[in-house]
Amino acid sequence: MKKSLIIFYFLLLYSLIQLFSWGSLVIKIDPSRMAMIMGEGSVFLFLLFTGAYFLYRSIKKEDRLHEQQTNFLLSVTHELKSPLAAIKLSLQTIVKRDLDKARQLSLLNNSLKDIERLDDLVENMLLATKIENHSYSFPKEQFDFSELVTKIADRLQIHTCDCEQNIAAKIDPGIKITGDPFALASVITNLLENAVKYSGPCAKVSVELTKQNNHPFLVVADNGPGIPDEEKMLIFDKFYRVGDEKVRKAKGTGLGLFIVKEVLQNHDADISVKDNVPQGTIFEVTFS
Repeated sequence: MKKSLIIFYFLLLYSLIQLFSWGSLVIKIDPSRMAMIMGEGSVFLFLLFTGAYFLYRSIKKEDRLHEQQTNFLLSVTHELKSPLAAIKLSLQTIVKRDLDKARQLSLLNNSLKDIERLDDLVENMLLATKIENHSYSFPKEQFDFSELVTKIADRLQIHTCDCEQNIAAKIDPGIKITGDPFALASVITNLLENAVKYSGPCAKVSVELTKQNNHPFLVVADNGPGIPDEEKMLIFDKFYRVGDEKVRKAKGTGLGLFIVKEVLQNHDADISVKDNVPQGTIFEVTFS
């Protein structure tokens, strides 16, 4: 991309030099044509700089997209290697050491959680690809949304902290919805995983499902660092991640909230982002 910008600037400079050179030459030969040269030159400059502006924006956009895709590949590689390494270590420990049954079950349960994490990552990538190329049909049916939210909250619950429940769930029973259970499960999973990930170890995360004006209303709140106002709408762009890639510590691919936005739009649902107090972020989803 740097080479493209260098060529772009060179061509722009060359065009300006040629314009002034030929204009000066024509005026020197025939001074009476100065008004015509000035008028046509002004139009040419306007068109040149307008075209240069849009071309520059296009090149910078491609540059950002290339950088995001590179970061995405690096993130996916890390996201795949971490649980695979943990699973490998657990299985090697079971094979090489004489462990009691309780310890073996604990290692196997940890491995199952890592496998679920891998499964979520693969499903996210597949769903994002299908949504983008319009090959996913969103098959809808009526189902118990309360049961789905409860099931996912229980699965993502962290049991390794000696503190209060990490995911505090307040879910009204029997809330039904017509939609795609698989796609909406991805929405809930991504919102909760983000909340847990950015809140830090043992920090409290809350999920609430109620009805407002007879419509399902989902709230996921965390106590993380929060999202700056200027980035609140950008976070739903594909590959976008909050903060600087060089200093960002939280893992992620930048696909989660892109999927959330696309799925909710297909279900005629609205999502809003608010600041939590004293710190953190609140995502509110309203179904119509």
